[in-house]
Amino acid sequence: MSEQHVSETPVDTRVRVQGQPVDSYPEWAPEAVRGRVLRVTVVGEDVLHRRNAEVTEFGTPELHTLVDDMFRTMYVAEGVGLAANQVGVDLRLFVYDCPDDDGVRHVGHVLNPVLETEGVEEEGLAVENEGCLSVPGPHAELPRAPRARVTGFDRDGNPVTVEGTGYFARCLQHETDHTMGRLYIDRLPKRERKKVLKTMNDMKDQVFARRAENAETMRFE
Repeated sequence: MSEQHVSETPVDTRVRVQGQPVDSYPEWAPEAVRGRVLRVTVVGEDVLHRRNAEVTEFGTPELHTLVDDMFRTMYVAEGVGLAANQVGVDLRLFVYDCPDDDGVRHVGHVLNPVLETEGVEEEGLAVENEGCLSVPGPHAELPRAPRARVTGFDRDGNPVTVEGTGYFARCLQHETDHTMGRLYIDRLPKRERKKVLKTMNDMKDQVFARRAENAETMRFE
């Protein structure tokens, strides 16, 4: 999911990593220090438009490297979430570093995510702007559930449960959608989807140039 990464609160307060509160945490997830920048796939590429494969082998060096690379790529692309198919890998996996509406920062990764949404009957759907790193540039208003819960595994195969409200709930829904082969624009009316794609074509070169600059100038060490 696209949004410029901004650290608005001290990096050692109000942070949850893999769904658990921590006493301190750096500005960037440590994985990004080890990772390298990968190319972000763009709408129309096949890997983005099909359900991706379940992860069946955990704890491998390749999986650890992939998570590291995804974190670094997400930051360089100015995102708050990134799925494996967005770097061309056919696996049900996403990483995130995303605030909720209360200013709590959530950081982690989930493999084989299962999504549950809450609050729809009581609160209705929340309509907010949403964007995607694989639809570079534009945003569009989209209704999402105000609360979400995702269960799955970490890269070593340990069970993970992550819950969120507001903007972070939107991120969890957006990224789980990716692992099922669905982009946010697939949820838009046909006319709105066409408008977003036209805007993307006008904006994408500028977005790609900014990402290239970030890859050269951002420092994670």
